Order: sequence, then C-alpha cells, then structure tokens
Amino acid sequence: MTILMTTTDLVQGKEIYEYKGIVSGQAIVGAHIVKDIFASFRDVFGGRSKSYESTIQSAREDAIEDMMQSALSLGGDAIVGVDMEYQAIGKSNSMLMVSVTGTAVKVR
Repeated sequence: MTILMTTTDLVQGKEIYEYKGIVSGQAIVGAHIVKDIFASFRDVFGGRSKSYESTIQSAREDAIEDMMQSALSLGGDAIVGVDMEYQAIGKSNSMLMVSVTGTAVKVR
C-alpha cells in the first residue's frame, strides 16, 4: 500500500481528520574497506563516490520503509512533517545512521 508523505504539516488537496501519532524509522549502515579505498581515491582525484551514495540511498529507503510500516500499523494513510537526519556513529565514525520521523495521519 502506498502512503502519502510530505515534509509540510498538511497534504495539499486533502483534509487531515485524525492524528495517529509520531512514527519513525532508522537504518544504520557500515562502510567497508573496499568503499573506503575507492573513496580515498575520489578524495585525491575528485569526483563522486558512487558506492557511498548507493549505500546512503539504500539506508534512506530502508528508514522510510520502516516509518511507513509504523504509520500503517497505527492506521495512518499519510505522514506529515517528515524530517530526515544523518549522523556518523560508532568507533571512528565508521557507521552512518539515517533516521526519519513524522506524524501519521488519516486524510480524506
């Protein structure tokens, strides 16, 4: 099931008639030596690190999917006020945490 998501506090063209609660999703991913080596080459020669970008995108999608499942379990059909945060964590900041939050609502 598709759920509407927006960073704003309303869904344009819809009326929010019930607030279901705050929902969130998190994903934590670690980098590994191969990505680190290729990223270090990018640091020297310039350019984008596709391997890191792919890892971040995957983590973001996982966190959003978790948040959507939480909203659905509360009976929501939309999420408003979506916020995404990224943070390096772990020993030597070797892991990345993606956290998303929002408010599950019912719309009509």
